[in-house]
Amino acid sequence: MELDAARTEAWLRAAAAAVTAREAELTALDTAIGDGDHGSNLRRGFTAVLAGLDGDGADRSPGGLLTAAGRTLISTVGGASGPLYGSALRAAGRALPGSSAGPGEVAAALAEALAAVRALGGARSGDKTMVDAFEPAVAAFGAAAGQGLPAAARAAAGAAEQGARATVPLVARKGRASYLGPRSAGHLDPGAASTALLFGALAEACREP
Repeated sequence: MELDAARTEAWLRAAAAAVTAREAELTALDTAIGDGDHGSNLRRGFTAVLAGLDGDGADRSPGGLLTAAGRTLISTVGGASGPLYGSALRAAGRALPGSSAGPGEVAAALAEALAAVRALGGARSGDKTMVDAFEPAVAAFGAAAGQGLPAAARAAAGAAEQGARATVPLVARKGRASYLGPRSAGHLDPGAASTALLFGALAEACREP
C-alpha cells in the first residue's frame, strides 16, 4: 500500500472530522493552560481545508493536497497552532513530489514536517508541546515503515497518543502554558492532544480494507 491522493484526502478529511468531534475537549484543555481557543481554531481551519478539498482546480497529488491544506491552516487559524500545523503539512507536501509514496518516503516527509515544527516553534521533547507527541510518532512510523504503510501509521498513532499522555506531569517550558510554571503540571497539553488526532487520522486513512 502507498499513500496516494485518495488516502491523503481521506487523511485530511479524517483529521477534520476528529478535530470537529473533539473541539470542546481541545478547547477545555487549552482553557486550563492556554488561550482557550485551540479547539475552535483548529475546527475553523480544518473546515476551510474541507472546503478546499471540495473545490475545483486543486492539485490532487499527495504533496499538492498537503501543501494546500497547510496553506489554508496558516491563513485561517489564529495563534501558534495554525502556523505550526500549516508549516508541518507544507513541509510534508514538499517532500512528496510524486503521485504516490511508499512508507519510506512518507517517513521522510513526516520527518520534514517535524523539522518544520521544531524550526518554527523552537520546542523540544519535554517542553510540553505538540512536539512531545509529534516526535515519537515520527520515530515510530520510521521504525515500522518496513512493515508497510498501515502498520507504520498505526505505530505512529499509538506513539502520538502515548506521547500526548506523557505531557500531563510535565511543566511547560514553551508558549502561554509556561507562564503558569509548576501549575501547568497535571494537564494534558492541547497541542499534543491534537497532534495525536492528526496521526490517528493517518492511521484511519491507511487502514487495510
